[in-house]
Amino acid sequence: MSAPPSTPPASPDPEAPPRPARPALSPSRAADFKQCPLKYRLRAIDRIPEPPTRQAVRGTVVHAVLEDLYALPAAEREPERATALAGPAWERVVAAEPEAARLVAGEDELERFLGEVRTLVRAYYRLEDPRRFEPQSCETRLEVELADGAPLRGFVDRIDVAPTGELRVVDYKTGRVPGPNQETRALFQLKFYGLMLLRLRGVVPAQLRLVYLAGAQLLTYTPEEEELLRFERTLMALWEAVSTAADTGDFPPNPGWLCDYCAYKKLCPAFDGTPPPYPGRPADGESAAETFAESVSD
Repeated sequence: MSAPPSTPPASPDPEAPPRPARPALSPSRAADFKQCPLKYRLRAIDRIPEPPTRQAVRGTVVHAVLEDLYALPAAEREPERATALAGPAWERVVAAEPEAARLVAGEDELERFLGEVRTLVRAYYRLEDPRRFEPQSCETRLEVELADGAPLRGFVDRIDVAPTGELRVVDYKTGRVPGPNQETRALFQLKFYGLMLLRLRGVVPAQLRLVYLAGAQLLTYTPEEEELLRFERTLMALWEAVSTAADTGDFPPNPGWLCDYCAYKKLCPAFDGTPPPYPGRPADGESAAETFAESVSD
């Protein structure tokens, strides 16, 4: 696939004050609310930080390597060049998130960690050949407002456009290939991106693809417009529920098997914990639903 020419964005006004992030649903935060409203509240409204994990940091580094790879001319995207990008990508991640360095302590551990990154990058070449096409964009921020005002936001790892105009949305995954429960969440994410592209460009993506590097597998989904329109109604209802909960402060826990993996378990009433007081309405009188800013990590 080759990318059509694009218009560069206008330069921001240096005199203009920075705009606050608009509240929005991302695939991850929407899934959080569906899974457990309290988890959503502690993440998106209280913004209680979660300790980084080695697996999450490794995923961030791999994403950085693939982004850097596609910034190179196609002829230079050789596997050896790709794996050589691991060190610089790690340094950039640590510069942005210094706490990540604590998870990889010592030169021996760092070499093991970078070895894992390189293994995942090499696995990528068994699934796609980055020398054979030019993506339209990488790490693309998307924002759209649905007809009822529900705002959606997300970051797409890659968008490809065929010479004939068909769109392909690609998202990299460094974890395991999903089982039945996780596959439902993966398809939720793909439909989310598909709907955003439909509303932004007026085109149903021809293909939505998840690239699972650890298992060297592809999960490909071909959406239909009617299905995306049904999904749109689902997201509208979800946003209404989020907004109501934000105004009332009613974010009940929803205990389940995933609780053992939740960073907020000690704050959960279902496990004899006590969450912090709900922040409620801010002093300026805006509703809580108008103030919580989406922290995008998709």
